[in-house]
Amino acid sequence: MIVIVDYGMGNLRSAQKGFERGGFEAVISDNPKDIEDASGVVLPGVGAFKDCFTGLAERGFVGPLLEQAQSGKPMLGICIGMQLLFDYGEEGEGSPGLGILPGRVVRFPAGTGATHALKVPHMGWNTLDPVPGRPCPLLKYTTASPFVYFVHSFYPVPSAPDLVYATTDYGVRFASVVGRGAVFGTQFHPEKSQQEGIGILRAFGEFVMAAVPSVTL
Repeated sequence: MIVIVDYGMGNLRSAQKGFERGGFEAVISDNPKDIEDASGVVLPGVGAFKDCFTGLAERGFVGPLLEQAQSGKPMLGICIGMQLLFDYGEEGEGSPGLGILPGRVVRFPAGTGATHALKVPHMGWNTLDPVPGRPCPLLKYTTASPFVYFVHSFYPVPSAPDLVYATTDYGVRFASVVGRGAVFGTQFHPEKSQQEGIGILRAFGEFVMAAVPSVTL
């Protein structure tokens, strides 16, 4: 069972429908106990970093998510859900994250860009550039330079280069697909990225199935 975490933030139904289009059932749950029984967990998110982390903490999800990651079960963070995987987010007054992946989340600098100032948030379609020599299980169905849909003002700065599977250029080059072990994160919204995004959700579903072959998804 793939569980989409409902902690009061995020377009949950869109993520659920994206998995359905990819051929996998995903259940939306606001019950932390469902994390323990899940074969894969999806952490979505829309809004401010601190608000999202507070929502996780107040609903009792922090401990179960950390246990999920430590157990080696698959996890996928989407947009702010991906940012929450890191140690700290600088938005507003700042806030700790889950600390599953080492690094910080920082704001796009004003006026970046070779020829003109770039608007923040970074909103719309942009290209993923996979890191050479670092094949990512999530990208096996994408084209060589897939276009995907972003909406964000902050981006992660991982502490180790081996956490980065793909990057994107928006005045600065930032990590847009990250991961370690069975934990993955996408700064973009695969559920809004048409066939490329559905392929990513399908690949995550297959990764979950391979990790827990005895579970029917």
